[in-house]
Amino acid sequence: MKKKRIAILGASGYTGGELLRFLLVHPQVEVTYITAERRSGKNIADVFPNLTGLIDLELQPLEPELIPGDIDIVFCALPHGKSAPIVKGLFERDVPVIDLGADFRLSHEIYRKWYGEHPCPELLSEAVYGLTEINRREISSARIVANPGCYPESAILGLAPVLKNRMIEEDSIIIDSKSGVSGAGRSPELAYHFCEVNEGVKPYKIGEHRHIPEIDEVLSNYSGLDVSVSFTPHLIPMDRGILSTIYVRLKDEITTTELLDIYRKFYRVEKFIRVRDEKNYPSTGEVRGSNFCDIGIRSNPAKKTAIIISAIDNLVKGASGQAIQNMNVIMEFDESTGLDFPPFFP
Repeated sequence: MKKKRIAILGASGYTGGELLRFLLVHPQVEVTYITAERRSGKNIADVFPNLTGLIDLELQPLEPELIPGDIDIVFCALPHGKSAPIVKGLFERDVPVIDLGADFRLSHEIYRKWYGEHPCPELLSEAVYGLTEINRREISSARIVANPGCYPESAILGLAPVLKNRMIEEDSIIIDSKSGVSGAGRSPELAYHFCEVNEGVKPYKIGEHRHIPEIDEVLSNYSGLDVSVSFTPHLIPMDRGILSTIYVRLKDEITTTELLDIYRKFYRVEKFIRVRDEKNYPSTGEVRGSNFCDIGIRSNPAKKTAIIISAIDNLVKGASGQAIQNMNVIMEFDESTGLDFPPFFP
């Protein structure tokens, strides 16, 4: 079978590098076109030395009219606001696009409130939120897929079963998330230099992080409830990974064993969701480099509360791996193709 031809726009960032790492071993696709604004003209192996000898492609300038006509699917790994005009042109060419930025994740009203005017609001209704585990059917026929944000993905996967089953008070949710520094991207900024982040953990954007409306809107649409979360992100001195500790108030007295059984049933066909045994809680180190989301739970029936813990690699399940999972669904490949790797250890 002829391999599908792939373009990556914004290939020089961390998510672009992870897309390449996985797609290079995907048996049914070939990356044939890559762009980078600041590094155009360079060979991708000069930007990512870990890919030396594995790929020989030159980074092109980000000019939409130069994207070849034989491309079968495009990944956009661009800052918010920059993907939308390019996606519009590709949509008119009937080329499927998976956008790893924020341009198509929210409704028009919510986007305007948190980001400002949308560059092409007429396309928002065409976009499907790209969390495969809850939107697989819609993704299969989508031409614009909005890949989830990394924090929202960890929270939504942790909360979907109890919200869908109406088991918690939807206004009781507190999410404490900690992320590795790669979540801030590859562009150099003082706040993310080694000396600024090492030997410390700090919260940021409390009450104003742009992932708050994404969590609220996606979970509300999925559950049919009016979900409003309290979310605090923290930067932790490690390269990659997100650990979300989620506190909820239960409607009934439910044991840990009962909750775990519900989660296992809910995710029984999901290869990339691993529900831990009782008193065995997730660690970012145990999903590192993989497309897995590990979930652990502890309930306190007497107080009608529960703690849900989810761990993902922010660059893989939280970005590039999820995007490839969505591509596999669109292209009717086996969903785990190119992603079927165990986590790194140690």
